[in-house]
Amino acid sequence: MSVLIFANGVIEEVAWLQPYLAAATAVIAADGGTRHLFRLQQRPDVVIGDMDSLPAAVCAWLEAGATRFITHPIAKDQTDLELALLYAAAMYEAPLLIFGALGGRLDQTVGNILLLTHPQLHGRLVTLVTAHERAWLVRGDTEINGRLGDTVSLIPLGGDAYIHAATGLQWPLRDEVLTFGLARGMSNVLTAVTATLSVTSGCVLCIHASLPESGQAKT
Repeated sequence: MSVLIFANGVIEEVAWLQPYLAAATAVIAADGGTRHLFRLQQRPDVVIGDMDSLPAAVCAWLEAGATRFITHPIAKDQTDLELALLYAAAMYEAPLLIFGALGGRLDQTVGNILLLTHPQLHGRLVTLVTAHERAWLVRGDTEINGRLGDTVSLIPLGGDAYIHAATGLQWPLRDEVLTFGLARGMSNVLTAVTATLSVTSGCVLCIHASLPESGQAKT
């Protein structure tokens, strides 16, 4: 069970979200992220933000249900997604899954990715999810579960990352450094259905891109 958080980024198709919604502990929308749920006619439990991105029709739909609004001023230091994340982390112990964090404005996309390093989220499992990719921050040990041929990228954030071991990959690592700003950790490939990563110090953004159902990589 997970807490789902919807941001106001790009989600082209929404049908793939149904299994996540069916198993969710709670569903939280960051302001305009509500529009993705509106397409599915799935009301969130809470909408958080300054409410400047909610069309009148969506507001009326939310008000017809039991959705709770937590409204913040437009002039604020946090983004709507940041506020939603911190609320979810304070209210729930379950893993947090973020949808709609990518696409659209570049500044918002970069900022949303870097929210994974937020001090108040330290020690929490927070994952960015798209239809074919998952990304999460690793400061210790993790597993990457997928299919042979899936792409795995390991990107150090905030400085160099010291890798004790990365196994189950076409280019394994052992007691090596991934240098911040260099692209060495990009586009590795799963050679086992479960790969492992152990980070001794620093933090790594692990991005797992699954193959299309045909098993053929996209070009």
